[in-house]
Amino acid sequence: MRKNKEWKRLQTVVVKFGGPMLATTEKIVQVAKKVIKEQGRGINLVVVVSSMTSIRQNLRQFASEITHEPSKREMDALISTGAQITSVLLALAIQEHGGKAVSLAGWQAGIQTNEKYGNARIDSIDNKCFEKHFDLGEIVVVSGFQGITDTNNISTLGKGGSETSAVALAIALNAERVDIYSTVEGIYTADPQLVEDATKLSVISYDEMLEFSNLGTKILHPRAVELAKNYNMPIVVRSATEDVEGTLIKGDVDMEKNLLVRGVAYESDIIRLTIGYDSYETASLAEVFSVLAENDINVDIIVQAVIDGIKPTISFTISKLEFAEALRVLESSKLSLGFSFADFEVGLAKVSIIGSAMASNPGVAARMFTRLGRQHI
Repeated sequence: MRKNKEWKRLQTVVVKFGGPMLATTEKIVQVAKKVIKEQGRGINLVVVVSSMTSIRQNLRQFASEITHEPSKREMDALISTGAQITSVLLALAIQEHGGKAVSLAGWQAGIQTNEKYGNARIDSIDNKCFEKHFDLGEIVVVSGFQGITDTNNISTLGKGGSETSAVALAIALNAERVDIYSTVEGIYTADPQLVEDATKLSVISYDEMLEFSNLGTKILHPRAVELAKNYNMPIVVRSATEDVEGTLIKGDVDMEKNLLVRGVAYESDIIRLTIGYDSYETASLAEVFSVLAENDINVDIIVQAVIDGIKPTISFTISKLEFAEALRVLESSKLSLGFSFADFEVGLAKVSIIGSAMASNPGVAARMFTRLGRQHI
């Protein structure tokens, strides 16, 4: 058993594995061997896991077969078990292959949240329980995406919950860094599955990663990046299968300052919603977006059209996943919002260029549209 002061001298690293890397028991065993090797470098190791995709889908299916309108509290209690099952299986695999491990649900790991079920925010983390496990030389496997409220109810963190859990735990444990293991080797200048000559970035700033995340890149959720930026917690995105250098996400980046454009992001399945009013006096952007925000619906590109002789409109884009909920919210609030009609357009996509230096270097947009024009886009 290691003494308390000894574990505190060791560096702590938090690693996160997503559902695709834990989809089967065979893959869970591969992850177990990887984290045992990682701990062997002489560190305290915390592993945050997402739910196996098949388990999460089955849990939602079970609920839908019983009710079409489940309570958010009960759904959080149900969905949270998916990551708990995964964390137990990984802990068992680590033990089976010669390592020491313990699995912790979010509440056991001291993750305290507010009571916004389905989209909770982390208020604080009590890290005292980790000390005894580090003393025993155990790898701590934490169920991501979840916590507990002040009223002792299980909560889930919504989109990006697992990587947000990992970053929050790293901050609470004063860890050296967070390693996000992915199906790709790092952050690329474009999606390597779409662009063959896309190149991997060795270093990227928090601000540039936020742009990538907000504009379509699915590797890291903006919540996790924002939290890491606020506490200056380094993140490394790396491959779960290849032993290669990943991409370091940190503060100001000194390297490659000459690159005005660091990358291109792409997002499909965009839907544009348009709300029309009989007169400008009845059109209120604040009221529309307040109602959507109260229902946790994120909007992106916003355009307000006020033209003489034409009824004013407000258009905004949302993701395909939130389309049905957005329509329901708007329809139920139609009288209070005062709009006369709503329309939508599907099958849209968004392409964005990214680079923190673009703001002080004019002409980038002109080059982009010139390139698009040459391809008749």
